[in-house]
Amino acid sequence: MFSVRETKVAIVADLGTLQRLPRLIGAGHVAELVHTGKDIDAARAWRIGLVNDVHADAASLETAATTLASEIAASSPLTVQGTTAVLQACADRTVAEGLDYVATWNAGMLQSADLMEATTAFIEKRPPRFTGN
Repeated sequence: MFSVRETKVAIVADLGTLQRLPRLIGAGHVAELVHTGKDIDAARAWRIGLVNDVHADAASLETAATTLASEIAASSPLTVQGTTAVLQACADRTVAEGLDYVATWNAGMLQSADLMEATTAFIEKRPPRFTGN
């Protein structure tokens, strides 16, 4: 279950809910949740984009989480870290500012060993072996 309970105790949500949640699920869903304080179940949370997926039980959740972690771990550590940094930095920027930011970031990574490995692995038709350098 998920809820925004502040309304039920006569205060305005003050820990970033009103600032962050509209970026995730849209203003209409946020308005409903914060004005009513009602609980929503996993299926509704999935439908409105609050969660990426819903699993039947803990075992299937663990399997899915392990699979996702393995997929991320197969990527270049530099790229995963860089993508995370760019996503965070661009959250409050315009698209044009974000494009400038990522261009600068990528320019700094052109000499990475991981980029060379990715290119070589593609040409050799094999999985890359990233080192994080």
